[in-house]
Amino acid sequence: MSDIDESRAPLMDHLIELRRRLIWSFLALGAAFAVCFYFAEYIFAFLAQPLVEAFGAGQGKLIYTKLYEAFFVEIRVALFAAFFMAFPIIASQLWAFVAPGLYAKEKRAFLPFIIATPVLFLMGGALAYYLVMPTAFRFFLQYEGNLGGIEQEALPAVGDYLSLVMHFILAFGVAFLLPILLMLMERAGLVTRQQLKGGRRYAILIAFVIAAVATPPDVVSQFMLAIPLILLFELSLIAIWFTERRRARTAASETP
Repeated sequence: MSDIDESRAPLMDHLIELRRRLIWSFLALGAAFAVCFYFAEYIFAFLAQPLVEAFGAGQGKLIYTKLYEAFFVEIRVALFAAFFMAFPIIASQLWAFVAPGLYAKEKRAFLPFIIATPVLFLMGGALAYYLVMPTAFRFFLQYEGNLGGIEQEALPAVGDYLSLVMHFILAFGVAFLLPILLMLMERAGLVTRQQLKGGRRYAILIAFVIAAVATPPDVVSQFMLAIPLILLFELSLIAIWFTERRRARTAASETP
């Protein structure tokens, strides 16, 4: 009976620690949401800039067809921005919960991946915002005009536009995490660099499939995601090569 009680004690300690970390994470997210909701109008104006540039200054408009749509768009904008604002705190709480169970060597191995994750995600999101979305929106808007005697005008709804912007940013941000995924898989022994090199043609095919699924159904957006994915795959091979050499040098130095 005492053995059961002793095994319960560490489990309860872990659950209490997990609850404490989750509380801090939710508090950070709640505080960030309050701030972002106050500035939601300005955040949405920032997200709308690619469409403004595509329409041209003083042209175009966003509409809403439900009385409550604009209000809920501001809530979604605030939640979207709050997650990015609170992510450093959430990540630090996750690391504080996991780190005590890792050896010093494991901490040194995983810390670069944790640091690189938000950096790569922001790079993908920035590519979507500053290059892909303006290009895609100009492509979509070229169909405005007279169509067989009927005037065709783009009147995007605020909710649909926000969904499209979030889709673009999340798709490109998550796609840019490919190097981290491949390096973690290699470090866990699931794949080797030689296997990845041998599967290059399949990787190119998968990149275009991901681009076709993750972006709107236009060729421009798909190529603008598929090409960076292929480049990131090649960069992952180079990074894995460097880590293999470093591990080999470390193993050689530790050999008596």
